[in-house]
Amino acid sequence: MSDDILQKQERVIEVLRTVFDPEIPVNIYDLGLIYRIELSDDGKELAVDMTLTAPNCPAADFIMEDVRQKLETIDGIAKVDLQLVFEPEWTKEMMSDEAKVELGFM
Repeated sequence: MSDDILQKQERVIEVLRTVFDPEIPVNIYDLGLIYRIELSDDGKELAVDMTLTAPNCPAADFIMEDVRQKLETIDGIAKVDLQLVFEPEWTKEMMSDEAKVELGFM
């Protein structure tokens, strides 16, 4: 993977860490809601698969739009393909250690 792609991938993660579920004080990346981040070979197209903590999350539309808008601001990315998936089902074990500590699970 080229340095440019690695830098963009790191930038994507930085951006995802600025998105929060309004009901949970931890970002969606550390919650483990991001299942896939894939950049095209030229780094211009980004595909992201994500889930929610619950399929009937009342903030789903807000969170998805926040993710899409923020990812579209990353320099050099021309297209964002954001997919909401529910397989595998999210569990609290998918959270980072930091998120587990923040939420009192550790």
